[in-house]
Amino acid sequence: MILEVVDIRIHVGQNAAFVHDLGRGVNDVIAKATGFISHKLHHGIESPERYLLHIFWNTLEDHTVGFRESEAFGQWRSIVGPYFAEPPKVEHFNLL
Repeated sequence: MILEVVDIRIHVGQNAAFVHDLGRGVNDVIAKATGFISHKLHHGIESPERYLLHIFWNTLEDHTVGFRESEAFGQWRSIVGPYFAEPPKVEHFNLL
């Protein structure tokens, strides 16, 4: 199992709309991708425009190839991309 960690900074004042649309994007797009297991979203306390999105995948390739190289990735970005104040930082981790 692979954990994808996405560090997201959004524009000020768009928190409620971002959380709503992120949920819609995960449920309508990412959750249908091969290898998707689950997700969690964390909201910054000291930095209220910061979110950490954790997505669990069966394999690294399920995310990097199967999802990122698909049409679904463009759909996902069209839903959440307008909220980004800067490009998200993405890293992958092996679960031990």
